[in-house]
Amino acid sequence: MRRIAGKAARLMRDSMTNEVGAHIFVCTNKSEPECLQRRLFGTSKLYADDALMTRSGDLLFLLNITSNVLHGIFRAKSNGRKDIAPEAWKGKYPYQVEIEPLGNVQTIENAKKTLQKLGIEWHKPLTEPMTQQLLGLFAPNGSRLIKRTVESTPWGLLAPEKTRTRQGRMNAIKATNMPHEEKPTLEATTLWDYPRQSYGKTPKGNNKYPGVTPAFIIWNLLQRYTDPNDLVLDPMCGSGTTIDVCTEEGRRVICYDIAPTRPDILENDSRTIPLPDDHVDMMFVDSPYGDNIRYNDNPNCIGKISSETEDFYAELEKVIKECHRVLKPGKVIGWLIGDQWVKKKFTPVGFRVYEILGRYFETVDVICVVRRGQSSNTGIWYSRARRFNFFLRGFKYLFIMRKPSGTVIEAKKRTVKWAYYDRDKSKADSS
Repeated sequence: MRRIAGKAARLMRDSMTNEVGAHIFVCTNKSEPECLQRRLFGTSKLYADDALMTRSGDLLFLLNITSNVLHGIFRAKSNGRKDIAPEAWKGKYPYQVEIEPLGNVQTIENAKKTLQKLGIEWHKPLTEPMTQQLLGLFAPNGSRLIKRTVESTPWGLLAPEKTRTRQGRMNAIKATNMPHEEKPTLEATTLWDYPRQSYGKTPKGNNKYPGVTPAFIIWNLLQRYTDPNDLVLDPMCGSGTTIDVCTEEGRRVICYDIAPTRPDILENDSRTIPLPDDHVDMMFVDSPYGDNIRYNDNPNCIGKISSETEDFYAELEKVIKECHRVLKPGKVIGWLIGDQWVKKKFTPVGFRVYEILGRYFETVDVICVVRRGQSSNTGIWYSRARRFNFFLRGFKYLFIMRKPSGTVIEAKKRTVKWAYYDRDKSKADSS
């Protein structure tokens, strides 16, 4: 079960007192009974930020995506927070909100098609006009419930005479000085491809910085492997992309660089990190992959060492050792790295770095990140690559690794059910 709407309500509430939001939570046939029996809605860490925006008094709806029905109307009895009932759903959905029904719970069948006709998408913020449409689905009982509480509860603001105009909502969003749309997509495959370095209306890092990190990579790692208020560390922060993404997503962050570019980046060599053992919840490293980029003038910068030499990998291993030391057991590090081709020689930097990482961490997965912002992404370089028979670097590796927890778990035999498909014998015979 996951929570999929309501950011717009949070933005409005930031600048308008007593504003009440409306949210859709999602469940399945398996999780629905526990939702209703416990009077509790919940979501996983991927949607934790959305769940934590829910405030006591907000209107809630429950969409069962298995049976294709929408239940309503409910009201939040608590603010959204983590582990109201830690044992609920066996801990699978720890970001929760207590609820109560407003009168008899009603059911709308064929809900997905109905919501689509109303222009309501599950994964997008639920605005006030959308809320009015949802309330209309539950008329006449829904209408009576709303009218009965207009004078006594603040969510009477959702009544038609109190509905704010679109311009009013936009002004409230601007007043928060936060991007309300253009969030990255939560990636589902191992091929990540975004056309720009940043997203939203607030810049993340400096896209003019040499080798700047794509912000969507950090965003995806945060959503999958951290909770709000977790501590994130970037020991090679560059222009500060990690700081900007973490700040916007409600994560604490510490960033170092050997040559800081802004005041909130602390000066430090990543080969010696001034933090205690087992201290941080996630790490991200976008390291040099040779001496192909001039990052700064510091003579100790690893980016001044050629990746064709063993010294380069020896220095990176010092960084990897420190990352292993300060990362909490069971937590994740994301390491972004590319290969090198220069003067007709290919150097598999990524493979070498992955081999070193494997000495200290367990592999979670390997991601291919499409390169779009490099200086060679121009027509003249494409022409040269074809003319002189070489390949431009089209991707970087993102190695997602986990620090072993240290607990001894008895190995169990894995059973995998593969789907096998018979070949079309008639076509095979004819060939």
